Amino acid sequence: MTDTVRYKYPLNLPASLKEQAARLARDDGVSLNQWITAAVAQKIGAVETAERLFARRGANAKPGDLQRYLHDAPDVPPVSGDEA
Repeated sequence: MTDTVRYKYPLNLPASLKEQAARLARDDGVSLNQWITAAVAQKIGAVETAERLFARRGANAKPGDLQRYLHDAPDVPPVSGDEA
């Protein structure tokens, strides 16, 4: 983390989540605060990566692509277990 400014945030976790996070932090040999900070950073990275992927894939789309794709898809019942 490159930011030098730090903010305090009162985090209210259910006891079960706090206990699991504390156990995982102990297993990793870091403080609970470090572990939660890393978990938040990891989640942000995953979300931003997905957003960039979807933006890049969507940039190549042309109007009507989805309709053409659906028009060409076979009209068959869903696979067992995929029913709505």
